Parts: sequence; C-alpha cells; structure tokens
Amino acid sequence: MNIKECLLFLQRFIQSPKRVGSVMPSSRFLATKMVNSMPLHGVKAVAELGSGTGAITRLIKKRLAGSAKVLLFEMDDRMRSNLQSEYPDFISHPNACYLVEGIKQEGLEQLDCIISGLPFFNFSSELRETLLDQTTQALKPGGTFIAFQYSLQMKKQFSKKFIIEKIEWVPFNFPPAFVYTCRKRDTLTLK
Repeated sequence: MNIKECLLFLQRFIQSPKRVGSVMPSSRFLATKMVNSMPLHGVKAVAELGSGTGAITRLIKKRLAGSAKVLLFEMDDRMRSNLQSEYPDFISHPNACYLVEGIKQEGLEQLDCIISGLPFFNFSSELRETLLDQTTQALKPGGTFIAFQYSLQMKKQFSKKFIIEKIEWVPFNFPPAFVYTCRKRDTLTLK
C-alpha cells in the first residue's frame, strides 16, 4: 500500500463515509486472510466487490495467476480507472448491484467465488438485500462468498443466505475486521 492509495482512500471516505466504510485501504494482513480463504482448486470465475485501491486485487492476481476470469466492481470512477490501468486483464464494472448482469455480459453463468470489501452494515436495508440477492444469484451452488466487516452485525443476515463456515478476526487492520467465509446453500439444503 502506498501513500497515494491511502490519500485517495481517505479523500473518498471523507466525501462519502457510508459508501467507502473505512479511512484506509485493507491491510496486507486482511487482504491475505481474504485471499487465503478462497478455494485452492477449480476457481474459474471470481468477482471482487468494492475493489477500492486494489489491496485485495493484488493478491487475487498472484493467487490465480491468469487461470481464472476476474471481475472487479468499484463505484468510484477514479479508483475504477486506476484498477483498469493496473489490472488490464481483469474486467471492471461500476456497480455491484448489477453483478448478475455483469457476469452475463462476460459470458459467464455463475461464479465460483465472490470476495467482498463492501461495508454492508453501512448500507440501507434495501441496498443490502439487493447486494446479497445479486451475490446469491451470481454464485454457483456451493460457491464461496468471502466478506470482511468491522463488526458481527451482519452475521444473522449472512446466515440467512449462506452457510457460514468460519469467522476470523483480523486485529492487524484499521479498524480491526472480521472475515466471513461462507458457502452458498445448494438448492437441496434447508435453511
């Protein structure tokens, strides 16, 4: 993480704190925990929601090394432009509320994994529900959803849509964060 990324992130946070959710990009400790929670094999299509300045994106690139199609979703025009320049092999989209539409545009039916840096709890209940519905529709049955949050307040809502396999605390992040590793319920699994 460089000073330019930190300043851009802080500037965007000041302009829109509910949308950005943090004063700093994710730490390398948080990014590593997120990416290491991805499945090791069989990942052909991944989306990152709320890519920001690319703290997690960098590690996704190292982990997948060109073996998978990666879609980045970032609303901030400047951050998205920076991501497009730095990761020309990844496909950038502006709004995770249109995740299903975005994967169809890329000729994909469903995703193997979705990694999210979105501050779900900051959003209105309608926006949260839209984003979670898009996520469940976009993931294949048994697909992996990995999200970090700064509290456990989303646990109940996540558990309605996914099977939470583990929640890990990452103290070396500002602010400290919880990483949720979840699996999409297949159609035969009861809630």
